[in-house]
Amino acid sequence: MRTAVLGMGRMGQAVALRLRAGGHGVGVWNRTPGRAGAVVAAGAHEARSIAEAVHGAEVVLLSLTDDDAVREVATGPEGVRAAIGGAVLVDTSTVSPTTSRDMAAAFAGRMAAAPILGGPQAVADGAATYLLGGPREVVDPLEPLWSALSSARRYCGPEPGNAASVKLLCNYLLMAGVAVLSEVVAAGQAVGLGDTFLRDLLSQVPLVAPALKNRLDDVLAGDHRGWFTTSLGAKDVRLAAEMAGSAGVRLPLAELVRQRYEEAAGAGWGDADVGAVVELLRSRVGPEV
Repeated sequence: MRTAVLGMGRMGQAVALRLRAGGHGVGVWNRTPGRAGAVVAAGAHEARSIAEAVHGAEVVLLSLTDDDAVREVATGPEGVRAAIGGAVLVDTSTVSPTTSRDMAAAFAGRMAAAPILGGPQAVADGAATYLLGGPREVVDPLEPLWSALSSARRYCGPEPGNAASVKLLCNYLLMAGVAVLSEVVAAGQAVGLGDTFLRDLLSQVPLVAPALKNRLDDVLAGDHRGWFTTSLGAKDVRLAAEMAGSAGVRLPLAELVRQRYEEAAGAGWGDADVGAVVELLRSRVGPEV
């Protein structure tokens, strides 16, 4: 299929590379040019504008930071909607259910949500899970696209907002888990349990989820280089709490988790991986920790 991928962060690049490896044509665009070197080397075309990237595409995929970016790129004056023609919009970004529904309306139903469970390496390996939301008549004809990306897919129903809701709930689980793991590690280190002992224990007990074990080394003694930043973590937890609140459910723990990631971002770890939340504990002494 002829595709366009808009947004060349690590996730967007990984998606574009998977599509190229699957034999699909790929045009790419990024607000800041020059970030698509590996994708261009794999045979993609880097466009100078959204309109150039979208021209002739059958599917336009978004991989953007937040709701505001999605709305601007998709429906702004020089956005996708002005150039998409009969193509389908697929949003892989992590956004609110309201934004997904608004995009579906703006593109007259020719839109699918496909947020991703898994990091850039999982996407590159074809091991990520895609949460698909949208009418079957939109989602099913994109089977060549889904097959190239991953064999792991979960259809969340005809409402694109449902896929966004599932992604936010999963990310809330991850963010809360990393925050708790950080407290366990910091407390263990403070009482004299060695890193080797903690690594062996926490990597084996079933109480620690696999996605948390992936960050164990970083929380123990890492430099917190990664792709999922504390700023993004705070954003996703906020969106999850707002989503629940719109249905009349208050998430008091989510408010605390969000605050921790906001504190980490404000303490200079805004561009660091979410495992950097552990540094809040290491930087404080006394019972307030």
